Amino acid sequence: MLDALTVAVAVAALALAAWCGFAFTRDQPTKDWHFIGMAVVTVLALAQLVTGIVQLARGEEAGEGTAIFVAYLLGALFTVPVAGFMSLTERSRWGSATVAAGAVVLAVLEVRLWDIWGGVDV
Repeated sequence: MLDALTVAVAVAALALAAWCGFAFTRDQPTKDWHFIGMAVVTVLALAQLVTGIVQLARGEEAGEGTAIFVAYLLGALFTVPVAGFMSLTERSRWGSATVAAGAVVLAVLEVRLWDIWGGVDV
C-alpha cells in the first residue's frame, strides 16, 4: 500500500479533528466548511480504498490477510461520512465533537491499516 497516501489520509483526518474540536470549544455546530473538509478526507479514503483493491488485484498480499484488510479499508471509508451524518442530527456543539471523534478514529484506523498491510516488524 502507498505509505504516502496512508499518511495523507491520517494527517487530513487529524486536521479535520482539530478543526472540529476547535468549533466544539467555541460552542459551534458543524458548518458548511466542515462538510467540505469531511468531503476532502472522504475522497482521500476512497482513493486509498481503490489503491488497496488494485494492489490486491495485482497479486500483492496484506500481511495479516485480505479479508481484514478490505474490512478496515471499508471502515476507514465510512467513518467520517457516518460521523458527518450524525452531526446533522445533533445541531449543537456536540455535532462538532462527533465529527472530531470520528476523524480521530479514522487516523487510528490508518495506523492499523498500515500495520495490517505489513508495517515495520519489531
